[in-house]
Formats: sequence, C-alpha cells, structure tokens
Amino acid sequence: MFGRPRRARASEEVPGRGTAHGSLGRRSRALSVDTALAREAGSAEALVETGRGGASRTMRAEKIFKLAKGFRGRAKNTIRAARNRVEKALQYSYRDRKAKKREFRELWIQQINAATREHGVKYSEFMHGLKEENVAVDRKILAELARTEPYSFKALVDQVKRMKGIA
Repeated sequence: MFGRPRRARASEEVPGRGTAHGSLGRRSRALSVDTALAREAGSAEALVETGRGGASRTMRAEKIFKLAKGFRGRAKNTIRAARNRVEKALQYSYRDRKAKKREFRELWIQQINAATREHGVKYSEFMHGLKEENVAVDRKILAELARTEPYSFKALVDQVKRMKGIA
C-alpha cells in the first residue's frame, strides 16, 4: 500500500526459473509465483506490500514529523534527527511544566512583597497575619489585587496591621 513494489530477485521463484534454495528463497517475504505473473501481466495486484513495516512505519514517521514542525535543519525532515530532537523536546516540555509553576510562584511573591513594603509591612509578616485572620486568598490573587486593585490590597494590609498592632 505505502511501500514501493520491488522486482523479483534471481533467487526467488519466477516462471521459467527455479530458486537457488529450492523453495521461495531465504526470506519469508519473497514474492510468490502469482505475484510475479501478475506483475508481468501489468495487473494492479502486482503492487503488493513487501512487509517491511510499511504502513505502520510510515504512520510513526508522520507522527514524529508532525511533532517536529518548526524545528531547524534536518531535525524537521530526517527521521533519525527528528526522532532525537522530538524526544529531547518532550523532555524539556515535561521539565519546564514543573519549572513554570515555581517561577510564577516566585514572581507573585516578589510582587506581593513590593506592594506590602509600600505600606510598611514585610511579606512574611503580611502572609502570617493573613493566615491568623483566616483570610484564604492565594498568592496569585494577592499579586493581581496588588497590581489592579491597590485600594482593596491596602485594606488587607491595614487589616493585618491592626491585628499586629502596627497601625
């Protein structure tokens, strides 16, 4: 189906010739007499898959090439190079999905720290005060509040200050 048809070898059974080995030859995928006759007649049945992993191998390669879209050089169009680059890219993506969570948490902490220090409170004191007041707001939302709703954030900081006795 996907593979190219191949010619009958001298060692394979062909009309008018025997085989060197007495049967269909050493390979189990050798062409049969019927296939050779059909090929000589020009029949469509002569285009028989050779059995070397044709369709499934092509499908696997297409899957790799689909993942290798946008890669540079031979990594996008040579199966050996593409397979290595795709495998490495998948390793990087797995690793970086974990790293992304750490990096965003770091960013949110920096933003909250900067915003609380503007109001005269340290980050650790602020977070501890929120926990004691049972204010269940995560760092992502606190960072967004500090950036987009400064008055709402100031109200939280003032609440912590009152509780600590700073204000």
